[in-house]
Amino acid sequence: MSYTPTLNDPSLFIGKNYIDGNWVESASGERFEVHDPATGALIGTCPESTATDVSPSIEAAATALPAWRSRTGRDRSRILRRWYELVVENKDDLATLITWENGKAGPDAAGEVLFAASFLEWFAEEAPRVYGDVIPHTQAGFRVSVLKEPVGVVGLITPWNFPAAMITRKLGPALAAGCTAVVKTAGETPFTANALLILGERAGVPPGVINSISALKNTPEIGQALCSSNTVRKISFTGSTRVGKVLMNQSSDTLKKLSLELGGNAPFIVFDDADLDVAVTSAVASKFKSSGQTCVCSNRIFVSRGIFPEFVRRLKEVVSGFKVGNGFDRSTTHGPLVTAEAAARVESLITDALRLGAKVEAGGRRRTDIGPNFIEPTILTNLSPSMRLNREEIFGPIAPLTAFDTEDEVIDLANKCDVGLASYIFSQDISRVARVTEQLAFGMVAVNTGVMSDSAAPFGGIKHSGLGREGSKYGIDDYLNLKTVVTGNVHVIHRASL
Repeated sequence: MSYTPTLNDPSLFIGKNYIDGNWVESASGERFEVHDPATGALIGTCPESTATDVSPSIEAAATALPAWRSRTGRDRSRILRRWYELVVENKDDLATLITWENGKAGPDAAGEVLFAASFLEWFAEEAPRVYGDVIPHTQAGFRVSVLKEPVGVVGLITPWNFPAAMITRKLGPALAAGCTAVVKTAGETPFTANALLILGERAGVPPGVINSISALKNTPEIGQALCSSNTVRKISFTGSTRVGKVLMNQSSDTLKKLSLELGGNAPFIVFDDADLDVAVTSAVASKFKSSGQTCVCSNRIFVSRGIFPEFVRRLKEVVSGFKVGNGFDRSTTHGPLVTAEAAARVESLITDALRLGAKVEAGGRRRTDIGPNFIEPTILTNLSPSMRLNREEIFGPIAPLTAFDTEDEVIDLANKCDVGLASYIFSQDISRVARVTEQLAFGMVAVNTGVMSDSAAPFGGIKHSGLGREGSKYGIDDYLNLKTVVTGNVHVIHRASL
């Protein structure tokens, strides 16, 4: 299906950098192309920024910092609240941009817009509630208080798979805390990010508080510049474990704070006493959302051997009803992968698994007949540990199913990976749920649901899945420093009690 989208508000479509309240070109004068992943058609171009563009962005954020951090939390809250309202008011245009440059099916894109808005709403409510502490000292003549202050200028590096939600999940707490920011947007999806920043400007975010630069091939150079700056006091990155480790190394000389939301390899465990309807519905939600391109997608699905055939049958029945196609087609359930390279990699995982004996229960093909980047939602069984999809994060619509016999066996299988982001358990036995939850080496455990993310829930992992938490009341902590104030020589007068 060939379709050229239109926006209700065409002014939301802009392909420039945003520095100190102005939309500007890169100092390099170069631009890169952004293509529709469903058709390969050109959407537009954006500045191919370099390290030269990072310096004025940081300077603008540093200049805006004193006034922004001095505002009351309530004042910042009102701006974030208005931004939330504008996102909701413009939800159709934002969803159009997401489908256009990311490829998500229409309902999926619309859901992301509301998800993105929820972080602005949540942190608008948190901004006035950054509480410190008063701590009793061990000596009578001393007083101790703890203040929470913004860390300062922050560098935010966002991914393409949630081009709206990952912007607001980082900017929401940063601005609520009183920080100013330099955002490096994803080269695959810069137009959604820019539309959000236009709405932020309309909501009253002052010039310099948010600055944004785009790049595709020069992304490593920009990341290095942000990490090596002494003015930037925190880096928040969502992306691969490999790149997260690079950024951590590059930040070591400046000893800045880091929030790293990195790769996952989520186990999805279905015990024999699970509600199969719930388990199958949840498998669809956790595996095939955004065509499998999320870090919390179930990567390894383990099903108790006694119910394995029935689980496979029911899952196949659902997947057979999917329609792969252009996200603007209302009958489409699953859009393309983001690039041809991504589709080729996922196709290679299927090829590797089949070579080593996997059985295709559903899907299994790359659909080049409808576009360059489409992979059918796929179910594979008869797996072995030597297959790449058991060792790598899939990031595509492949559901690998493995039967297990005992609780101890499946816990060992689930924990047999370097990363530890999301995990899923399905059982009606509350004792088993408690045992398994405590033994799973993951930062998040979903019980009897395939939906992990919510603005009120802390999001993040352990091991090689990163550092810090995003969203929730904990999400603002990484943007704050603690300042201890000790007051001595307080003259204490003892009076008779009333």
